[in-house]
Amino acid sequence: MPASSWWSTERSCSRPSCCATTWWAARSNSMIQKLIDFCLDHAWAPVLGLALLIGFGLHAMFQIPIDAFPDLTNNQVTVVTSAPGLAAVEAEQLVTFPIESVLMGLPDTLEVRSISKYGLSMITIVFEDYVDIFLARQLVTERLSQARDRIPAGLEPQLGPLATPFGEVYQYTVEGGGLDAMQLKTLHDWEIKYQLRATPGVADVNTWGGFSKQYEVIVDPQKLRGYGLPLRQVFERLRDNNANFGAGFVEHSAEQYTVRGLGRTTNETEIGEIVLASHRGAPIHIHDVAEVRVGAVPRQGAVTRDGKGETLSGMVIMLKGQNSDTVIARVKDSIARMRLALPKGVELIPFYDQSEVIDGTIHTVRNNLLEGGALVILVLLLSLGQMRAALMVAAVIPLSLLAAFIGMRLFGISANLMSLGAVDFGMVIDGSVVMIENCVRRIHEASEGGGKVDYLEEIRTAAHEVWKPTLAGVAILIGVYIPILLLEGLEGRMFRPMATTVLSAMVGSLLLALLVLPPVAAYLLRGAKFSEKEPLFGPLRRVYARILSTVYDRRVLAAVVALAIVGTAMGSLAFIGTEFMPRLDEGSILVQTIKLPSISLTESVKLQAEAERVLLEFPEVTRAVSKLGRPDFATEAMGVYEADVYVNVKPRDQWTSASTKEELIDKMAAALEQVPGMSYNFTQPMAMRLDEAISGVKGDVAVKIFGDEAETLERLAEEILHWLNQVPGAADARREYFSGAAEWRIVVDRAALARYGLNVSDVTDLAQSAIGGRDVTEVIEGRRRFPLTVRLPERFRHSRPELGGLLLSAPGGELVPLADIARIEAASGPEVISREDSQRRIVVQCNVRGRDLGSFVADAEKLIESKVRFPTGYFIRWGGQFEHQQRAMQRFAVLVPLVLLGIFGICYATFGSMQQSLLVMLLVPFAAVGGIAALWLRDLNMNVSASVGFIAVFGIAIMNGLVLVSTINHKLDEGLPQKQAIVEASVLRLRPVVMTSVVAAIGFLPMALATSIGAEVQRPLATVVIGGVISTTLLTLVLVPTFFPWFQGRKRRMAA
Repeated sequence: MPASSWWSTERSCSRPSCCATTWWAARSNSMIQKLIDFCLDHAWAPVLGLALLIGFGLHAMFQIPIDAFPDLTNNQVTVVTSAPGLAAVEAEQLVTFPIESVLMGLPDTLEVRSISKYGLSMITIVFEDYVDIFLARQLVTERLSQARDRIPAGLEPQLGPLATPFGEVYQYTVEGGGLDAMQLKTLHDWEIKYQLRATPGVADVNTWGGFSKQYEVIVDPQKLRGYGLPLRQVFERLRDNNANFGAGFVEHSAEQYTVRGLGRTTNETEIGEIVLASHRGAPIHIHDVAEVRVGAVPRQGAVTRDGKGETLSGMVIMLKGQNSDTVIARVKDSIARMRLALPKGVELIPFYDQSEVIDGTIHTVRNNLLEGGALVILVLLLSLGQMRAALMVAAVIPLSLLAAFIGMRLFGISANLMSLGAVDFGMVIDGSVVMIENCVRRIHEASEGGGKVDYLEEIRTAAHEVWKPTLAGVAILIGVYIPILLLEGLEGRMFRPMATTVLSAMVGSLLLALLVLPPVAAYLLRGAKFSEKEPLFGPLRRVYARILSTVYDRRVLAAVVALAIVGTAMGSLAFIGTEFMPRLDEGSILVQTIKLPSISLTESVKLQAEAERVLLEFPEVTRAVSKLGRPDFATEAMGVYEADVYVNVKPRDQWTSASTKEELIDKMAAALEQVPGMSYNFTQPMAMRLDEAISGVKGDVAVKIFGDEAETLERLAEEILHWLNQVPGAADARREYFSGAAEWRIVVDRAALARYGLNVSDVTDLAQSAIGGRDVTEVIEGRRRFPLTVRLPERFRHSRPELGGLLLSAPGGELVPLADIARIEAASGPEVISREDSQRRIVVQCNVRGRDLGSFVADAEKLIESKVRFPTGYFIRWGGQFEHQQRAMQRFAVLVPLVLLGIFGICYATFGSMQQSLLVMLLVPFAAVGGIAALWLRDLNMNVSASVGFIAVFGIAIMNGLVLVSTINHKLDEGLPQKQAIVEASVLRLRPVVMTSVVAAIGFLPMALATSIGAEVQRPLATVVIGGVISTTLLTLVLVPTFFPWFQGRKRRMAA
């Protein structure tokens, strides 16, 4: 294409603003052409640039973290307060309310949500993504200092680990060695845990299950009364007689001696020897009124495995921002070194290893990149028909990838499925294809004359001809990626890394195409042999010319057919489902089980073991580990009636009872129905953590019901759950248990207290000691610390009459039964109280199977709106995956038209014609036709991944249309008749248009066909691009030339 091709700045113009634009464009043209000439005349410059690119690129490649996914979780800080003994209502009123009130109003917060349940308050503060996490934690810490005086004494709010929910990278069970559950727990908490915490990149190690050791003083109330001693005196004597102290130093015999006081107890015997009082001159020891023994701390969590009973689990939590693959490798090294120091036979057996997901996704990405690159090189070789030219363009692929690594390093992006998985080398090298194709054409034409070819000047002319379309094409592709960079929330965190990586690669490819390839071509194409015949494009040009000439003469019919095709495609959108994102297959399965809220931990463990045995009957299952309730540090707010079952399965090629994961899950769900009293939800470890972190729920669809009264919320939740189950596609539907927790309530009679001169604190001391025990001090064994707890005998915890028979010592010496001053009644109370932005809420949630998410929610909304009546002050909000889908589509609906308007401006600046700009923009619906058809043929849903594919293919379509229309304008400027000019221009641009389109489509082919881990996320994007490229290439080459006379502008029509 000659130099006066398609962005000429030499047009006459009478408008000052247009002249100013022309002057600026002329200066830009001159500057870029001089830069190209400088690189052609000084070969050292591009060589130096290449060396810098390779050096910095390789350095960046080895510095980039590796993950399965980008960090998709929102920017959040969690405040956890352990409140032993407090029921959900008291936890909410005494702990959650005061802390929540001081945290409200923090700058740059999006939401504050909380959970209050027995013994626990957990508050999550979500900040804007741009807030530095260290600043966010500092702001929260400063506000917490104001709350400490407002909550019960002894309670200490703590910040959760500096990690994300994806940070739970490695989980294991501790087994063997002939040690009992308490010994294993002690070994893990004081040896294994501390060594793993020292591993670089580890934020914390949490313990789940087992029995924590404590020293117990079991007081006999009758013996205590026999000596006339109050229970409080036991607390005070134990506390006062368990301390070491320092008394300074003394100088003696020219030496200095440190004086230490050793008064700490170290074993049961020493504790029993502590003196309570004296009776008739004889000391009364602790062992005279109590039994001293080693016991277990009351717990709200357990771990079972393979239906064989309880075990102990550890969970390694990675520091935020670290390289998952590296941290897991370090953890494994630490465990290997630790084995030498562990008791013989003790093993740490992993049941969740996130590096397996990472390895699977990286394997998928690597294969897609290698296969896509190889296919692109093959297409280049066949299209260009010249080995050296094909290899030059092919060399741009790894060099562009190095440029992408530099961009990823600069912007802090990890190598993962999203950042690298959607890089299409065919699209990235479009500019290089245009440059080398033109160089090959110029040299081929020059060599046909038989004279001496000045290779440097031919390459210079070729580069001058096409640098403008190359630059404009990349500008358009960059423009269509702007909506992706402007996405917010989860979808932004997911796709912004991809857009940044692609744009970095494209900028690198552009610089290579303009400044490096011309001097390289001037050297490598010297003496190159060119085939006189074009076996591929020669016949193709002849066939294309005949087809175009025929269609050109039947323009009206072509327009009718085109409108019918576009109309049919747009109408078929109604039959394509919608969803937020396809689920990544992580390999393993996680089953969430829910039982009645009133179930005990002991009974819950039994039922869980039964469920594990059912799962292990499937030949695909290798291991099943259940985590019930919550761990020692409550990063999880589950009750003892809830459990997560990690189901490890064999590789897919070894499955026998099911061919797909969906089929296996359906069979598992049917088999688990035989376990009574449980409901189930099937998900995956990372997917569950993501759902919970983003919206506070663990499901595809969540109906959040807001209001004040617990009874009304429960009633509405039951109604919505009933109707939600009626919607086809609903699976694993369940609701939060607001109430249902069994309680014994000790209702104090204040008048009776006044008669006996007693205080509520006397009742508190007695009840806490009888039921949960009261920690009064601790016993230190080396670096190990164990609580020393005062409790009453177990018989007082078995029935209300026994509890009511406990005696209190009144100031007057009377012994008063607890039943005389308080009413002990059985009742049902709240199990969990959830709040969001200071409002109580209850959630009904479900997963969707067998249909798309969008149509499911649409049907569910209609049904619930027609069937459920909400009292004043009560309302619902839809959440879960659906919430993200709606936000993403609304964002696209605003951004994509704005970007297309900007691209229209580029086209107008190029052509100076509104009509021709509209003609190019008409290619957008033509590109959508193929994408829609491809989704329909492959039975895929419309989602954010597919939307990103449409954005990419719009850029390819507009770029090709721009080049084709520009070439037609050039041919018309040469004075050719209209039809001849249009046909010749179209035939001339056939090879570059087809090549750029084919390499773009072929680069995505491995992604579209892949079935390994992570392929589910890439498949819709790749499918849309391939389908869209096919349709837009065919329609661009046929319809744009055919419709050009209608859009050529008034001046050209008059000239014609």
